[in-house]
Amino acid sequence: MHIKQNISLKPYNTFGIDALAKFFVSVSNMDELKQVLALKNHPNKLILGGGSNMLLTKDFEGLVIHMNLKGIEVISENDDFVTVKANAGENWHEFVLWCINNDFGGVENLSLIPGNVGTAPIQNIGAYGVELKDIFVSCEAISIETKTLKTFTKVDCDFGYRNSIFKQHAKGKYILTNVTFKLSKTNHKLHVNYGAITSQLETMHIAHPTIQDVSKAIIAIRESKLPNPKEIGNSGSFFKNPVISKSSFNILLQNFSDIPSYPVSEDEVKIPAGWLIEKAGFKGKRFGDYGVHKNQALVLVNYGNAKGSDILNLSTLIQKTVKRLFNISIEAEVNIL
Repeated sequence: MHIKQNISLKPYNTFGIDALAKFFVSVSNMDELKQVLALKNHPNKLILGGGSNMLLTKDFEGLVIHMNLKGIEVISENDDFVTVKANAGENWHEFVLWCINNDFGGVENLSLIPGNVGTAPIQNIGAYGVELKDIFVSCEAISIETKTLKTFTKVDCDFGYRNSIFKQHAKGKYILTNVTFKLSKTNHKLHVNYGAITSQLETMHIAHPTIQDVSKAIIAIRESKLPNPKEIGNSGSFFKNPVISKSSFNILLQNFSDIPSYPVSEDEVKIPAGWLIEKAGFKGKRFGDYGVHKNQALVLVNYGNAKGSDILNLSTLIQKTVKRLFNISIEAEVNIL
């Protein structure tokens, strides 16, 4: 374990923002993590996983701890289900592929989501009708204050839409070290009625899809819509899809007859934020080295040397415009640092 100084975080965040860490250390096991957390001469610490759900707006004057804990193992199984534990530093998509290669079902709709396993529960990541909470059993996290491990059950995590206890009153108090999932071994329950999955499967000439087919279809859809962070800096969906009342939706319908929606409850509907942003005229709009992606209005991009403050200012402009046009507030899904 070696603490480095003045390290660029550009390789460690998918936006490709060139912010500096005054101090930087990568930890690969629990002993190293506990040692680093115990360092009293570095009181200001930032935990960094896959760097996929964050926007750095300035240099970090403290110690950046890069979580590099690796390992996937089967904890238990029977004829129908398997329980799998993955450490926090595992790449999420590689974990999904590992599950699919072993014919473990439940994660296929979450293919190609950027980031690491350890940050997935914080955001309750989701895509194409499936959320992490649907397969979540528990996670272990270390208390930053006491350096002790605690297990969080699904109930403990208080999952919501792109939300969890780790974004609320437990924010900044724990570091997730591993996550345990319950996956199917037989009779996989496929979710193919969301978005363009069915039409993509038809294009692939697949009438009776497997979990492998669903994963390939979703990868194809995402690759057609979303830029590869290795080629264009981005953090995936920058905004959450807003949930509004049905009465507000009915008012909007009078002026925007083509507005799409998805029912959330008897009284609420979810509106695609991407549709709102596109209608507001931002899709494909470029401002020098940053802008909104041409294929997906939810994605803000860094074309090269944009600053985090540039992206932040653009997101604020989008929020204000959407609010003015539709009277809908859209929240950032990305963590602003």
